[in-house]
Amino acid sequence: MNENQSYVDEAKTIIDGLKKSGKFISISQIRNILAMTADIYNQVKRSPEGLLTENIQEQLQYLKVRIIYDAGKDKSGSVRAFVEKSGISKKLDALKTKKDYIKFSNYMEALVAWRQHYGDND
Repeated sequence: MNENQSYVDEAKTIIDGLKKSGKFISISQIRNILAMTADIYNQVKRSPEGLLTENIQEQLQYLKVRIIYDAGKDKSGSVRAFVEKSGISKKLDALKTKKDYIKFSNYMEALVAWRQHYGDND
């Protein structure tokens, strides 16, 4: 993310670009990804540690695998485009602390919010 750009602006730019490109991820597909991140978020918030626990790190790797799988099975290419443009895979690899994960979770919520704002194609 550009230092001068908030995660909200970044999310808007990404979703707007996907819509214009015709690779507009469906609301159900993006909500599935958000649901997986929300499950981990609840555990992260309860964790007393500043660093993400080994268990949470493993869950993040599983989340990455699930997202890559979903991108691969989507015949329209919209999930793959979303994953590539949003940088989710790289962002997941960079998460080390509770603060990092909370910021990532907020970014995911912003992506869903902008996707919802631009309308539904399900």
